[in-house]
Amino acid sequence: MRSGRRDADGAGTPGAVKIVVTGGPGVGKTTLVGTVGELRTLRMEDPSTGVPAGTTVDFGRIAVRRGLTACLFGASMSGGAEELGNELCARALGVVVLADVRRLGDSFAAVDHVEGRLPFVVAVNCFPGVERHAPLDIARALDLVDGTPVLLCDVRDRDSGKEVLIRLVEHAARWWEQAPYAVTDVTAGTGV
Repeated sequence: MRSGRRDADGAGTPGAVKIVVTGGPGVGKTTLVGTVGELRTLRMEDPSTGVPAGTTVDFGRIAVRRGLTACLFGASMSGGAEELGNELCARALGVVVLADVRRLGDSFAAVDHVEGRLPFVVAVNCFPGVERHAPLDIARALDLVDGTPVLLCDVRDRDSGKEVLIRLVEHAARWWEQAPYAVTDVTAGTGV
């Protein structure tokens, strides 16, 4: 969805960028998409896809500036939804992996799905009453590659959610600049 179009001067600019929000169940994917999105979150369910019942995709969008929109897709990439994850990640700018420190193990499937294939940040949703951990400790627990951003956030807070997206875009810009190859087809398992 990193579609390009030409300005009057002939320079290509993206019309829309795709950002995927994923993580374990109940971690705040729908809340994040709804909090930062400008429209009421659209939930899409399609039992004809072969994905187990209960798997949904949340959609939201943000007008970044005139002519540039960020499209947010929130969904799980575990429990039989790997194919859906492949489809969502195709041509994505990057991925936000939401995590809950009480259930870090639920984040491994999403991290494994995108690590080395797409730029991503881990955003730890700081639920009320839950002990906070240092980002470095969380990075070690998830066995993340050095340099993978780990952020503490409250997905119910618009500014906190926007900061997560800003950090993802900054990280993605550096990641794509250093990528030795371009995305061809992440659904074919050929890498990016």
